[in-house]
Amino acid sequence: MDETIACQQFFDGLAELCLVRSIKLYRLKLDPAPHVPILPCLDHEAMLHEAIPRHAAAYVEDPTSHDLHEIVFVPARALIEIDIASTVEEHSVDSRERLMRDLRKQFPAYRVKGTGPSYLRGDRRVMTACRAQVSLRDILNSEDFARLDRSLERLRTIGSLMEKQSRVASWGVRTLTAPLLAATGFVIYGLLDRLTPQLGELWARGLQYSSVGILGAIFLYYGLKAVHLTEMANRVWKRAAEYGLIVSERRRLKSPAR
Repeated sequence: MDETIACQQFFDGLAELCLVRSIKLYRLKLDPAPHVPILPCLDHEAMLHEAIPRHAAAYVEDPTSHDLHEIVFVPARALIEIDIASTVEEHSVDSRERLMRDLRKQFPAYRVKGTGPSYLRGDRRVMTACRAQVSLRDILNSEDFARLDRSLERLRTIGSLMEKQSRVASWGVRTLTAPLLAATGFVIYGLLDRLTPQLGELWARGLQYSSVGILGAIFLYYGLKAVHLTEMANRVWKRAAEYGLIVSERRRLKSPAR
């Protein structure tokens, strides 16, 4: 089946289960387009490569509990995922499990699974930083657009500051690693060379190599940590951009001109 047709059928079926609040598309189109905010999938569009299969995602609301979920549909893989990380603290476990059961009944030809937050990617930290300024529920439902604009401006500012702070850390690690590693290695080698007669050749060389290796591992850790902070800062900024597009689309759809 054509991926565009499959995507259209998926959203038609999804609308029978829950309220679709916003849709993200990656290299797919919907015709006719639902009367909800539709925006590009920023996370994958920013990667600039073609290895990611075309897919669609939707923020949906449970009509009974009013819990929020993000559902990702990948037609080429016959896969439906519930992205737990993007709706942290916006739904209960019971609501998520009920949604998964309903999706399996509604779409028996597709594999349904949940994707939890990644510790390595810092998903919870990203969402905590975002929720401190504005909640996803407000982005999708609040009619106070002026307040949303102010909250999004704060979130964008914080994301930019996080990115700058992480660059300072990364610059510090890159600047200090080479000279400190060289100087410390020189001191360690010189000191252990003097202790070689007492320690023995094998022990002295082992301590030299292990000392420099441990020091290098410490600098590598701080370097990777700086890169990780940059990645999280970028994701906070992209989340702010996504929220901004949703609010902009909601405002456009609400306009009398429509």
